Amino acid sequence: GKNESLDTALKRFKRSCARDGVLAEVRKREHYEKPSVKRKKKSEAARKRKF
Repeated sequence: GKNESLDTALKRFKRSCARDGVLAEVRKREHYEKPSVKRKKKSEAARKRKF
């Protein structure tokens, strides 16, 4: 009935949200820089500021 379709729609919605969350997590990991890389960039920026 009507309730059933609403329930399945909700389940599908939750599933797609979970998938989006996973994709966002993967993207975050891809953009994550190792602390050493970050430090190197920071020191380079500091050096550029001095000159």
